Amino acid sequence: MHVLGEERQVRREAWGVERELEAIVAGDRPLVLGPWTGEVGYEVLYWAPFLRWLAAAYRLEPARLVAVSRGGAASWYEGIAATYLDAFELMSPGEFAAQARAQAADRGTSKQHAPSPFDRDLVSRAEERLGSAAREVHPSLMFRLLRAFWAGQESMSFLERHTRIERVRPPHAADLSSLPREYIAVKLYAARSLPADAGMRATLRALVSNIASRVPVVLLDTDVRVDEHEDFAFDGLPNTYNARSLMTPATNLAVQTQIIGGARAFVGTCGSLAWLAPMLGVDTLALFADARFLHAHLHVARRAFHRLAGAGAFSPCDLGGMTKLGLTVGP
Repeated sequence: MHVLGEERQVRREAWGVERELEAIVAGDRPLVLGPWTGEVGYEVLYWAPFLRWLAAAYRLEPARLVAVSRGGAASWYEGIAATYLDAFELMSPGEFAAQARAQAADRGTSKQHAPSPFDRDLVSRAEERLGSAAREVHPSLMFRLLRAFWAGQESMSFLERHTRIERVRPPHAADLSSLPREYIAVKLYAARSLPADAGMRATLRALVSNIASRVPVVLLDTDVRVDEHEDFAFDGLPNTYNARSLMTPATNLAVQTQIIGGARAFVGTCGSLAWLAPMLGVDTLALFADARFLHAHLHVARRAFHRLAGAGAFSPCDLGGMTKLGLTVGP
């Protein structure tokens, strides 16, 4: 009976979110989608696909929809919203970072499980830019709707009924003539699934060096922090090119998307841009050392990219397992 009670509660929660969405989208006022201020991984694997489902399910015209994110993520919302507003244009990157840190400290997480004063401030600034009052589709609605799936209480079919993953077109955000014509893009950052200990740093440096001995490597590390992850540094390796100078805070995600879209392949920490690269049609090697922290995301990615026409091959690689077997990634 207890299990049946939980199942009923899960269904009531999903039903309640859908009723809220019906009320929010009713009428003809502009709809602000976001603001998204959290992790890139959740944004590309769940949030944008959730919005694509929302627009289709409620027959929302793109002209009415306004996506608010940060760092030049406009291309991720093409086909969903006709208007994109960047938080780094609504406030300075420094102010954004300070408010985001305060919000995460108050919540204990960067995930937007509930609206916050920071979110409300960004929506107010978006309304001022639009010259019109708007209604808000806040990320908390997605988190509430999908948390039963992440908790293992709902099936993959439930997730697929409420998301639509599609191909993404790389933008033209920067002049890339300083980069090699052929290259592999690399974005490796510290995460719970890929710890920043000395052994892992040495392993990753050996891997990048090995790749660069065969094909030029473009490193996507940046001085801009849009979430809590810190990039690994590979300074001084031959045949590597750092794209940091091509980015500004307002364009960093756009430039990284453009570079990945033109790459022969992408190698990165499992999560974040490793979810995006296959959507750009780029073969992807996604690295991790501890899959416990990836929850259902790996399963979602494997299934979605296998079914998505034109997607790049998605190949997760367990460095922890290789180490246990005594295997190396160096030359």
